[in-house]
Amino acid sequence: QVQLVESGGGSVQAGGSLRLSCVASGYTYSNSNHRMAWFRQAPGKEREAVAYLRTFSAPLYTESVKGRFTISQDNAKNTLYLQMNSLTPEDTAVYYCAADLPPYGGSWYSRDTYDYWGQGTQVTVSS
Repeated sequence: QVQLVESGGGSVQAGGSLRLSCVASGYTYSNSNHRMAWFRQAPGKEREAVAYLRTFSAPLYTESVKGRFTISQDNAKNTLYLQMNSLTPEDTAVYYCAADLPPYGGSWYSRDTYDYWGQGTQVTVSS
């Protein structure tokens, strides 16, 4: 059974940094050729894609986080990361890790693409 467990959320002031982690289990992370992503959902808003990673491909980011967020993974630890710098109050949301295993779904930024989701971790940025 595939499971994704996020951690690392918290409360920070504007300009601060956080690093989110997502530990995957239930499949062979390093050999899966999976597609991984971070999404976020702010109160009253739709869940939106933030960053995407597929092994041997360049990461992709939504425009609002380019230059501030970095997605990465450590295959030895079965873990996906999201390093978030220069945080602003607009980054406040629940952040979710998502995985798409072969056969693949659709666009990286579409919620429907991903087969598995974590429970989410809250990020709150104060001004």
